Amino acid sequence: MAIKRIGQVMIDHGFITPEQLDILLEKQKEHRHELIGQLAISMGLITDEQLVEVLADHLNVPAYNLAETDIRAEVIAIITPTMADVYKIIPVSLEGNVLTIVMAQPQQLQVIDELRTLLGYDIRPAVASEADINKAYAKYYEAATTDTMELVLADIEQDAELNKAIQAANSMDETIDLTGAQAMAESAPVRKLLNMVLLMAIRDRASDIHFEPFENEFKIRVRADGALYEMVPPPKHLAMALTTRIKVMANLDIAERRLPQDGRIELSVGGHPVDLRVSILPTMFGESAVLRILDRSVILLDLDNVGMDPGILLDFRKLIRIPNGIILVTGPTGSGKTTTLYAALNELNVIEEKLMTTEDPVEYDIDGIIQIPVDSSIGNTFARCLRSILRQDPDKILVGEIRDLETAEIAVQSSLTGHLVFSTLHTNDAPSTVTRLRDMGIPPFLLTATLEAVLGQRLVRRICTDCKEETMPSQEQLVSLDLGPDEILGKKFYHGRGCNTCNGSGLKGRTAIHELLMMNDRLRDVINEGASTEKIRDVALQSGLRPLRESGLTKIFSGMTTIDEVIRETVID
Repeated sequence: MAIKRIGQVMIDHGFITPEQLDILLEKQKEHRHELIGQLAISMGLITDEQLVEVLADHLNVPAYNLAETDIRAEVIAIITPTMADVYKIIPVSLEGNVLTIVMAQPQQLQVIDELRTLLGYDIRPAVASEADINKAYAKYYEAATTDTMELVLADIEQDAELNKAIQAANSMDETIDLTGAQAMAESAPVRKLLNMVLLMAIRDRASDIHFEPFENEFKIRVRADGALYEMVPPPKHLAMALTTRIKVMANLDIAERRLPQDGRIELSVGGHPVDLRVSILPTMFGESAVLRILDRSVILLDLDNVGMDPGILLDFRKLIRIPNGIILVTGPTGSGKTTTLYAALNELNVIEEKLMTTEDPVEYDIDGIIQIPVDSSIGNTFARCLRSILRQDPDKILVGEIRDLETAEIAVQSSLTGHLVFSTLHTNDAPSTVTRLRDMGIPPFLLTATLEAVLGQRLVRRICTDCKEETMPSQEQLVSLDLGPDEILGKKFYHGRGCNTCNGSGLKGRTAIHELLMMNDRLRDVINEGASTEKIRDVALQSGLRPLRESGLTKIFSGMTTIDEVIRETVID
């Protein structure tokens, strides 16, 4: 028997009419990512309670009124407050190995699969309204102590069987009992601890998680907004158990402890896809693991959201639409270069254009763009990929990074044959990029014929909005920015006092500062003459280049970031 669509179920229950369903379906075309049930609520056609009834019927799952449900403490303890908050779920019963979990959107099968993997139970979904789930969370979890990590670690310490397995595993030198190691990694307390670390890091929008073994301790540090923060350190003897669990999740060899390994973990957290790139590295005191978090729901691939000043944004939008040439984005590692180029490609992603990329690795997949991963271990380099891409009739090409002369030469040839090439380069600023390419071996006449623009970029941390307050900069800070009394007249400066939201740092989130060097006849002349970086910079400034520091001052005066952040990320021109 064919399964009824949810719209038809709403009609069968008498909640909406066929005419209203037609209006809903038309409206959904404008809001493609919104579920039809939520759309019906926002339009005032049904209530939260009616949607629960419809979903229960449509998916054949039980409906719960959580206010009238008595949940045992041992069931609540299965899921940590962090997991309940991120996934918006409440556990209600445990029968054998079947855990019943109430969700507002039980149709999200990937979330159910993820919970099954994380928790090790068979998951039986149930449905309740989002408001009911929020009230239940407040009742069962918000009152819980904030020292949740300590509680999980205490549970592990009291688990005699697990500690015996950990002790046996840690006592082994060369031989490894694979069955025991697997059982240790699959044990509920180890799962619970790692799940908590992952979810807390993802919730705080961290970019990396570091598991670091030392002689007498085992540290877990999280990088958020470019800075590292230490979490509550677990006991040293848990290092192998946690690393083995990470290896199991990434499908790596748990018996290999002498060689580096790389893998990938794909999660769906709260309905959002999250990729974890895993790097395992043997050290003197055990294996160090670093997980790079690629949360596609956090990255907004939109040029309006990358932090460009209005003037630079207008010029950059014109540049990315030219038919051929090379556009480079420069800056140190982790300065958001790839995100800016993804945002540009996303804007150019139309059916009339063929866009292709070659990256190491492919970080975010975008529908409509052909993306090729680089793998140097099998000889599939940037240069080799780029040669093959040219035979695929592309209009615009993204090369992840120009690392050598061969890649640079093919990029130049690609632009000469009518393609627009985007790429990144590690240089300190936009003017020095020209010198770097010249030093690589690209002749000046080819540079001036193909290079259209260089966008220099840095990331600065934003002031936390919860503890933002006005401040007066010190004389040393003003001197560092080369600011005189006349230049700060009438200007206001801000900083963050420090609060729980920003972990006491006064900074939360990041934005970018930019400088855009656009080629013109005068710049081409001095490049052909073999001018130095300083000469190129002088001519660029005379041609209207606004340096990084000036972009940083704009962010300071608008109350977005602090003087110290701009000083840290820029140099005096």
